[in-house]
Amino acid sequence: METTPEIVVIFCTIPAAESEAMARALVKNRFVACVNVVPVHSYYQWNGEFCSESEHLLIAKTKKSMVEITIAAIKSMHSYEVPEIIAVPIIAGYAPYLEWVHAGTKDDI
Repeated sequence: METTPEIVVIFCTIPAAESEAMARALVKNRFVACVNVVPVHSYYQWNGEFCSESEHLLIAKTKKSMVEITIAAIKSMHSYEVPEIIAVPIIAGYAPYLEWVHAGTKDDI
């Protein structure tokens, strides 16, 4: 049975003006191998008020051993008091891509 590296996807919403800098920093520091930036419109309640905001959704691919440092990096760069940062394991995928993600991130910390 063939095994692939453990990889996770980290989802984060962020104001559009901040997305490029964050994506570049995460990739440049090799916390993640790739970040997709997707425009979204979010509706939510914050401090008892209804909010409607244009944001960007960052979808970052990294290996399991880099999740905590990636979350800490996002939190340190993010302007929100409580940023959305969610990590989801990948249970299957195209092995060459998953190996590329693994190779594109820092060695285990």
